[in-house]
Amino acid sequence: MFSPSQEEQCAPTKDPIKYGELVVLGYNGSLPNGDRGRRKSRFALYKRSKANGVKPSTVHILNTPQASKIGRSTESPIDFVVTDTVSGGQEGEETPITQSTISRFACRVVCERVLPYTARIYAAGFDSSKNIFLGEKAAKWKNPDGHMDGLTTNGVLVMHPRGGFTEESKPGVWREISVCGDVYTLRETRSAQTRGKLVECESNVLQDGSLVDLCGATLLWRTADGLFHTPTQKHLEALRQEINAARPQCPVGLNTLAFPSMQRSRALSSLEDKQPWVYLACGHVHGYHNWGHRSEQEPSAQRECPMCRTVGPYVPLWLGCEPAFYVDVGAPTHAFVPCGHVCSEKSAKYWAEIPLPHGTHAFHAACPFCATQLCLTQGCAKLIFQGPID
Repeated sequence: MFSPSQEEQCAPTKDPIKYGELVVLGYNGSLPNGDRGRRKSRFALYKRSKANGVKPSTVHILNTPQASKIGRSTESPIDFVVTDTVSGGQEGEETPITQSTISRFACRVVCERVLPYTARIYAAGFDSSKNIFLGEKAAKWKNPDGHMDGLTTNGVLVMHPRGGFTEESKPGVWREISVCGDVYTLRETRSAQTRGKLVECESNVLQDGSLVDLCGATLLWRTADGLFHTPTQKHLEALRQEINAARPQCPVGLNTLAFPSMQRSRALSSLEDKQPWVYLACGHVHGYHNWGHRSEQEPSAQRECPMCRTVGPYVPLWLGCEPAFYVDVGAPTHAFVPCGHVCSEKSAKYWAEIPLPHGTHAFHAACPFCATQLCLTQGCAKLIFQGPID
């Protein structure tokens, strides 16, 4: 349907201009086995030495698409290979492998080369022949201007937050983006043949904090200016050291607790002796202990807090290490329920309100660091630390 106007190599200049980054939700700073090549948890967009924009070209209808040469994720036109998000996935755990619903050519992001470097998103991408390819089941139609348009089989959904990506941000409305960049209401089901209604008052321009869902993975767009105002890895590390320097103690065992290093928090590979644990129903932070089970038959279910007798999940705490997910630079005082990832209060409350697409029908809030579905009645909990008694 489209072809690149010209090819070029993405050779960086001495100081390349950065447009922004796409960050995959569900990974706490890196993929479980590390970021490698084009398969990574975040992808930075820089100004190319030469433009490689697109222009309308010839429309081809293939009666036997299986017989045509269709590109794969190893093809050169694909800059960024998105890995399916596994809810709650952790290093070292065996997770079931499910068939990906992410299109091989899910979407394109095109950035203007002059200030303010506006970024726009479009459905579908280039195959190995440098043409946009849509599956035979994808919805397609001809616009009044004569140009063909369409949707990918499972759709490219976008949500722009109200108020930008700030402490005051609120969830926006999920829309679907077409191949030509038009905005539509959601289809009745994710892969329905009939498109939604055209939303003429909205555009495909990505804003700081816009979410892009590819039916299998959700990405967060952060502009270069937005990233400038996010906490850095050094800032998050300083906050970790500040908490540990306060020497929080287990109120029962009276042993000193300490958050693991950022590298250990990203890996989630093993628990440490000083690891903080929390009763999520009340927020009391403890060291690990093996009492308070409500049921001998289900020892890993509900636990009773020895401080206030509140019953609820008892989980280890892990710091959220991906700075792009923070809406402010506040101290890590809240944990997501039920996974136990820790971040600032405003960041936790923001993500607890965001309905993320789940599968082909549902929407639910999820932890941005591990993609675990949040509790409907309590998305996050305020942490209550006990200081040293000496």
